[in-house]
Amino acid sequence: MSEALQQRRSDHGFLGQPRPLANLFGVEMWERFSFYGMQGILLIYLYYSAARGGLGLDQDTATSIVGAYGGLVYLSTIVGAWLADRLLGPERVLFASGAVVLAGHVALAVLPGLLGVAVGLVLVAFGSGGVKATATTMVGSLYAEGDERRDAGFSLFYLGINLGALAGPLLTGLLRDAAGFHYGFGLAAVGMAAGLAQYWLGRGRLPARSRDVPDPLPASRRVPVALVALGVLGAVVVLALLDVLNADRLDEVVVALVVVASLAYFTIVLGSSRISATERRRVLAFIPLFLASVAFWALFQQQFTVVTVYSDQRLDRNLFGWEMPVAWVQSINPVFIIMLAPVFAALWTKLGSRQPSTPVKFALGTAVMGAAFLLFIPMAGGGPASAPLLGLIGILLVFTVAELLLSPVGLSVTTKLAPELFRTQLVALFYLSVALGTALAGTLAGYYSPDSERTYFGLIGGTAVVIGAVLLLISPLVRRLMSGVR
Repeated sequence: MSEALQQRRSDHGFLGQPRPLANLFGVEMWERFSFYGMQGILLIYLYYSAARGGLGLDQDTATSIVGAYGGLVYLSTIVGAWLADRLLGPERVLFASGAVVLAGHVALAVLPGLLGVAVGLVLVAFGSGGVKATATTMVGSLYAEGDERRDAGFSLFYLGINLGALAGPLLTGLLRDAAGFHYGFGLAAVGMAAGLAQYWLGRGRLPARSRDVPDPLPASRRVPVALVALGVLGAVVVLALLDVLNADRLDEVVVALVVVASLAYFTIVLGSSRISATERRRVLAFIPLFLASVAFWALFQQQFTVVTVYSDQRLDRNLFGWEMPVAWVQSINPVFIIMLAPVFAALWTKLGSRQPSTPVKFALGTAVMGAAFLLFIPMAGGGPASAPLLGLIGILLVFTVAELLLSPVGLSVTTKLAPELFRTQLVALFYLSVALGTALAGTLAGYYSPDSERTYFGLIGGTAVVIGAVLLLISPLVRRLMSGVR
């Protein structure tokens, strides 16, 4: 065993994990503080009337924008991953992406109306995509192959994400109620600035491997690639001017883009002559996990579309005469993550090689997510402010269990299944599954109404349960394709 591998195995300086995990934990925590803080008030900012400080958009248009924006965040991971694998290395892309996120939050805070929304959301989406792709890869680089701490480490990393996701909506929601939407967006910018500062101070402790460029782009190809990028940007501008990218269809456009990007990426990776037969089988094993992940996120990301509308219009948020801000509902899931992530991390560590395989975890996560939607049915059919807060809290607890079964495990298994030459780009493929699910969450929200709740929650929840059951049945085949990866 090399000296570098020995050092990685013997480093237990951060809660039993490698010390550099603390720095990545911190930057992701602050980035998620800014991201979820802004997202906690974004939808209501779009559809609240001008008298309430909002933009007064139609509710379906507002949910389309939020779904498309969420999908664009994860779609843009392929840009960050490509830059990391071909030009700059993960560590440099991570820092630059954080700066872009900061600029986006500043734009939302200071630019008026739809101009601020357009500029801010595009910058936050592309910056967050770069952070997500590279931070995950860098966490994976902290562990030697076969290190049983990996899933536990990703669960702790996920805890950092959710500490930020808890605090962000709480504070921006309060500030929005007290001073207005733009002050809430400004607080998100302050959070991202704090994350960049702490990350800068700890950059020196990160492994040298995180600065490597796995597959450098030859100098002769840089000009053609730049021209293609400019062509894509020009096409987007033309489509916007022709009103093809109008707000109420943005989610459908993002769905189409993600499907095309996903098919292209799988084709490129599987068709590469530079990956081994074992690596190719592992990528094939990733396909059913990808599809289950799409189904999971299409339901889970409705926290920011359907569940937000439900919380604003159907939920009784009265607490002893005080009305809880709508944004606070989005902090319920992070509370449960903070409580349960250490439990799951300890459970996977204790079970070691006896823990359920990744396909089984994915199957259970998808089915449990479907069950969470079925639990809305007993509360369906009431009037405004008739749904009990305790009932929604219980449903979001089930959301959390499903999330911990699939999301951190998905990040972990992607780093294990990825071919060496496509280390960061396969992580981007996992995030494309999140992109597709998130954009679908915006599309599906267009079919939700209080009058059709039983049908809506029943069909969507039942479909997810069936998908989970199918994956459970084929999990032995998937495990064989994984070629030794659990």
